[in-house]
Amino acid sequence: MRISEANVGQTYPPTPPYEVSRAKITEFAAALGDSNPAYAGPTPIAPPTFAVVLSSEAWGALFADPALDMHLRRTVHVDQRFVWDRPLRLGDAIVAQLTIEKVRARGNSAFVTIAVVLTTTEGERVCTASSTLLHTWPEENVA
Repeated sequence: MRISEANVGQTYPPTPPYEVSRAKITEFAAALGDSNPAYAGPTPIAPPTFAVVLSSEAWGALFADPALDMHLRRTVHVDQRFVWDRPLRLGDAIVAQLTIEKVRARGNSAFVTIAVVLTTTEGERVCTASSTLLHTWPEENVA
């Protein structure tokens, strides 16, 4: 089998909690070359794209699901969007939960839209990271 429109709505268990640390905020901001003072000081927030670190952890469930026959090495990340409820803050313990939102399969490829909801371990929604992935299968696997 492989991913199809029948998988729309499928949700995977949340990831283990990830604690947003000062060191990780500092490292991420430095990697971006962003010296925004909001990312430092006594109560820093994380740069908005830091959500990728957390949401990509949830992708593991998608690629580990044998029923979908998807492999990271055959996937291109086409689009990324974030809808924020509030910034990621120092000390937040965040879990990420992935849902398949849309699948357009044609021949040996599929566009797959996923949403990863980031919440605190207390259940407060922080962000929804939506991605569109393009996955291809080898020609010999075309059904």
